[in-house]
Amino acid sequence: MGRPRRRCQPLQPPSRSLPQLRPPDQPCLSAEPPSAASRPPRLKLPCPAETCWTSTPSPSPTPFGRTEVIDNTLNPDFVRKFVLDYFFEEKQNLRFDVYNVDSKTNISKPDFLGQAFLALGEVIGGQGSRVERPLTGVPGKKCGTILLTAEELSNCRDIATMQLCANKLDKKDFFGKSDPFLVFYRSNEDGTFTICHKTEVVKNTLNPVWQPFSIPVRALCNGDYDRTVKIDVYDWDRDGSHDFIGEFTTSYRELSKAQNQFTVYEVLNPRKKCKKKKYVNSGTVTLLSFSVDSEFTFVDYIKGGTQLNFTVAIDFTASNGNPLQPTSLHYMSPYQLSAYAMALKAVGEIIQDYDSDKLFPAYGFGAKLPPEGRISHQFPLNNNDEDPNCVGIEGVLESYFQSLRTVQLYGPTYFAPVINQVASLSPRAAAKISDGSQYYVLLIITDGVISDMTQTKEAIVSASSLPMSIIIVGVGPAMFEAMEELDGDDVRVSSRGRYAERDIVQFVPFRDYVDRSGNQVLSMARLAKDVLAEIPEQLLSYMRTRDIQPRPPPPATTSPTPAPEHP
Repeated sequence: MGRPRRRCQPLQPPSRSLPQLRPPDQPCLSAEPPSAASRPPRLKLPCPAETCWTSTPSPSPTPFGRTEVIDNTLNPDFVRKFVLDYFFEEKQNLRFDVYNVDSKTNISKPDFLGQAFLALGEVIGGQGSRVERPLTGVPGKKCGTILLTAEELSNCRDIATMQLCANKLDKKDFFGKSDPFLVFYRSNEDGTFTICHKTEVVKNTLNPVWQPFSIPVRALCNGDYDRTVKIDVYDWDRDGSHDFIGEFTTSYRELSKAQNQFTVYEVLNPRKKCKKKKYVNSGTVTLLSFSVDSEFTFVDYIKGGTQLNFTVAIDFTASNGNPLQPTSLHYMSPYQLSAYAMALKAVGEIIQDYDSDKLFPAYGFGAKLPPEGRISHQFPLNNNDEDPNCVGIEGVLESYFQSLRTVQLYGPTYFAPVINQVASLSPRAAAKISDGSQYYVLLIITDGVISDMTQTKEAIVSASSLPMSIIIVGVGPAMFEAMEELDGDDVRVSSRGRYAERDIVQFVPFRDYVDRSGNQVLSMARLAKDVLAEIPEQLLSYMRTRDIQPRPPPPATTSPTPAPEHP
């Protein structure tokens, strides 16, 4: 027998069950080699972004993942990690491409800043599993360096939930107070720090109360309860030049004491402390609550019978163009699918595997309906008000094509009606299910600027407490700044003073995933991978907030063994 391969336990994503290793942990682009012991510079959250490629048996590399975009800095400290299997006996070549992105809504044409080639074994074998490589690829120019670390992942499945508040933080804004948020860092074996969590921003206050959040214990301390956890406090600025208020350190073991009592930390700004003799602190942060539960994975819930209910909503506004003309985003070419059809097929063909009945409600919005020409922002594509379900993704596509032949594209672009339909109005609405047996995914495909932003925010805030996620795919050349506001990665969506309970919206512009060679299969695969990446964690966040545990998997059914025949 051959020698077994050495594998490691997974950290990201929690839904993966295969043992894995995660490199790079902290890619860092720097004009000069960074000091391992220095505090990261002021956060300037877009500008640099990084893409990781892995080699395959074929000569061409395979794109593996992309970091988030960090605003306006030459020294980005990326949060997103890449999870890879590690095999000692194999040469696993990696390539990292670094780009400058001018706008989150136009990342399909970034400026190339440089690239680095190395093998995974080089990272593992580096001192402290850490390597620094120069970026190359731009003739006659020094491109800076990239810093890579790798860490064997703990198999700890505990998850910590905590809530913090602050009191009397330093005032940083000239015309207002501060807009504070927290950044958590896990310490590494070599004394450096890696970002592992950012809270939401609380606007215009020196006494913020942040919403409770959950984080895997392995992400916070890699299973080492005494490992230092550093927490920085920042004042959020719209231009990305966030102001450093102060910092404090703790550990998982110390945090866990808050299960029985409040813990108060002084927020210290080292620079102010050196300059001012009477400096006391820059405020305090109080740990209000801390609890630890066993972490369940996405697969645990799917195995226990949780079904994903998929609903589609398609934009039928006139800005898409006449469907009979090749310039239309809805043009039904005999040779290739439209962007709408590709987005629908890409997402739907994956989700349908988690829905046992394969019946998908499908709606259109922004069209005039025959015969009286009534404008509708929520009409069934199959023209059946009593039962909008289509059989399979092919059934959805067929109803979509039929609607293009019968309705008149009109406007405006309203999202709220179809969100409310899935959330609370339909017979199988998300609001009517609270036992974890169903989770709803709404895919909205649109080409333009949203016309009911206030109502849509209200609908999203209400839906955030339900077992529901919303995917918005933007097609065409339009600028989609408003959609970024709905995708609450940085600032949680709010309406009339009420914040969304969870981040349930994921927005992507389809043009960023179109393969330049025209390969539609590859374009759809790229889109599906990115837009569906957040669904498992969004499902888990709902289950955790409701304390819903996965049901035991049903017993495997086996055919009875036939009795032996007697002569």
